Amino acid sequence: MDYKLIATDLDGTLTNSKKEISPRNRYALLEAQAQGKTLILASGRHPLGVLPIAHDLMMERYGGYIMSFNGGKIIDCSTGRTVASKYFPIEYLPDIVSVLQDSNITVITFDDKKIYANTKVNDYTYIERDVLKTEMVTVPDMVQAVKFDVNKILLAGEPDELDRYQQILIKRYDGLLDIYKSAPYFLELMPFGVSKGSMMPHLLNHLGVGREELIAFGDNYNDMTMIGYAGFGVVMGNGEEEIKKIANYVCESNDDDGVAKTIEKFVLKK
Repeated sequence: MDYKLIATDLDGTLTNSKKEISPRNRYALLEAQAQGKTLILASGRHPLGVLPIAHDLMMERYGGYIMSFNGGKIIDCSTGRTVASKYFPIEYLPDIVSVLQDSNITVITFDDKKIYANTKVNDYTYIERDVLKTEMVTVPDMVQAVKFDVNKILLAGEPDELDRYQQILIKRYDGLLDIYKSAPYFLELMPFGVSKGSMMPHLLNHLGVGREELIAFGDNYNDMTMIGYAGFGVVMGNGEEEIKKIANYVCESNDDDGVAKTIEKFVLKK
């Protein structure tokens, strides 16, 4: 199959355990774009955490796309224009904060430039700040502070506690929100129907490309819909076992250049 689109998650997939892109991964993606392939960076991250990688991969030159917030905001790198954006129903925020009031979980959201977090800041909160390399504002009252459009709510905390509250929130917001893990310590709260897989058809229709021409890489639960949708879904060797079950192919780990090795095998012209 001649794959025209390459979609890849970042954390745990394209980047290694140090949150870096290896030279081999970088070269493979640059070579694929030089051969006419379109690159899509599909991440739960804010655009601020994706744009430096897009720039390093020369996506503004080659016409790639960013799917940030798990697909909640799609950006054309060549023009900077937003192709699609879906907003979180902010009317649910007071109830979410109330449900979490006895927990040790940080409630996080974002505007265009900053991170906003409640006062229950923990070590995992700083992981998000360090990835985005932007200012974090701690606020005593999230409901009063958030008077702007947001694309997602992120919860950060100990994995066991997040698992408990994930089940509570899924039951409470069944059919209203999509709720899934992007890391053991991160729980994503998304507008209902917004995921990497559900938003990918919008982009493919925009590009006039079929799903069978898409190869997609991921490692965690927020990648599951994209991997299932793609013509060729690839899960990293370090990925969740449940997601490997739906993959067309399981590649090497993110610390062993799994993305590059798969692209070299299935995408690049020799």
